[in-house]
Amino acid sequence: MFTNNDIKQIEARGSSVGQVEHQLQQIRAGFPFLVLESAASEEHGILQPDPEEREHYIDSWNEYKAQGHKIVKFVPASGAASRMFKDLFAFLTADYDVPTTDFEKQFFAHIECFAFAEDLNGKCKEKEGRGIKELVETDNYKAVVANLLEPQGLNYGNLPKGLLLFHNYEDGPRTPMEEHLIEAALYANSNGEADVHFTVSHDHLELFKQKVAEKKAKYERQFGITYNISFSEQKPSTDTIAANPDGSPFRNEDGTLLFRPGGHGALIENLNDIDGDVVFIKNIDNVVPDRLKGDTTLYKNILAGILVTLQQKAFGYLELLDSGGYSHEQIEEIIRFVQRDLYCRRPDIKNLEDAELVNYLHDKLNRPMRVCGVVKNQGEAGGGPFLVRNADGSVSLQILESSQIDKNNPGYVRMFTEGTHFNPVDLVCATKNYKGGKFDLLKYVDSKTGFVSSKSKNGKELLALELPGLWNGAMSDWNTIFVEVPLITFNPVKTVNDLLREEHQ
Repeated sequence: MFTNNDIKQIEARGSSVGQVEHQLQQIRAGFPFLVLESAASEEHGILQPDPEEREHYIDSWNEYKAQGHKIVKFVPASGAASRMFKDLFAFLTADYDVPTTDFEKQFFAHIECFAFAEDLNGKCKEKEGRGIKELVETDNYKAVVANLLEPQGLNYGNLPKGLLLFHNYEDGPRTPMEEHLIEAALYANSNGEADVHFTVSHDHLELFKQKVAEKKAKYERQFGITYNISFSEQKPSTDTIAANPDGSPFRNEDGTLLFRPGGHGALIENLNDIDGDVVFIKNIDNVVPDRLKGDTTLYKNILAGILVTLQQKAFGYLELLDSGGYSHEQIEEIIRFVQRDLYCRRPDIKNLEDAELVNYLHDKLNRPMRVCGVVKNQGEAGGGPFLVRNADGSVSLQILESSQIDKNNPGYVRMFTEGTHFNPVDLVCATKNYKGGKFDLLKYVDSKTGFVSSKSKNGKELLALELPGLWNGAMSDWNTIFVEVPLITFNPVKTVNDLLREEHQ
């Protein structure tokens, strides 16, 4: 199937022929759907800590930080912001010249409210000899949009989302990258240091480094801390081969194999390289201005406090199991912890022999742990919290995407559409074991949870393989805890007009 040139191409990417053949097999065979028990809810698996419990968890987190543990804020920031401007790109090529759709009208009606408005006005004057107001008055709307999106202007259509101006302040507008640096100072610092890691695309790496270098000292002075900022790129070895509709390898016009990015699930490799005791994960575009950071900070502290509290208990139980000096009552206590606190249940647990039971409990406790904030479902497209049956017969909490659910099963579809909560990607992770060593996170990926999508290149149809997503299949075998957080902590920017919402003004 593969020529010598193909093999050289595959190996140059850090992959192997065996891996690529396996990917083609996955594309041909497809992926099994998950077996669902129910959507997670307030009654089943979603914690709602009361005020007293919240205070306790905040104290636990502050105590943990004071012990000098390494805390890292991990921000997936790869890729261009082009999807944010899809409607404006469409306007540029439309056969009309004035705002016609509701989206276009809203954009121009409030254009002065965007944090980038001043820069855009300056660029319009430089390139067109007139500012935004004058261009709009003469119906030259497309010149304004071109100066926003295209390389001769601000180039926002090609820049990473993390480096666009999102929020206005008296001392100047800020990018999401800056807002994440500030968040790190507020809840992810330890002993006067804050570690922040951005995953960026290769094309944007140098620009990201440059912008961070420009802003870092400002926020170090403001918060009296030192930032340790690092970067990584999605590894070429995690790209997946594309296939023709018949399952054979798709080839470019020059005859080479086509590889495509495997989705955000590839970032489990980047996360695996992070050396941190606790790692916060949050998307680059989910940031708010300072006036709304209070709730974000409060609930990040609560989530982290829950994580370290449960981790400490799990570590104690693992050491007890290792010692062999446990009583029947202590084994019962560990079972209750696994079932009630970690919400992992096995119907036949009472049938296990003593040695088998101890091994089962040890295995369930000795794995990475994450606490996930979830918000009340407001009709957002995307994944949610569920109870899922695992290969060993146990049932545990998982984040699912719609692609993992059998649409021909009406019960499953109803669970998904009527689920009470949504996953905003608000994770706090513990990636070290009870002996202080790092877990190999790649061992906890469920490789059966990828999916195949239909795409095209140069007018030719192709099948693309997406790896198990970072917060669903890639973390499938982690211990997962869901905690309800307020909707105000979830403010993604999917389109440029989202920046006009009150939460971003």
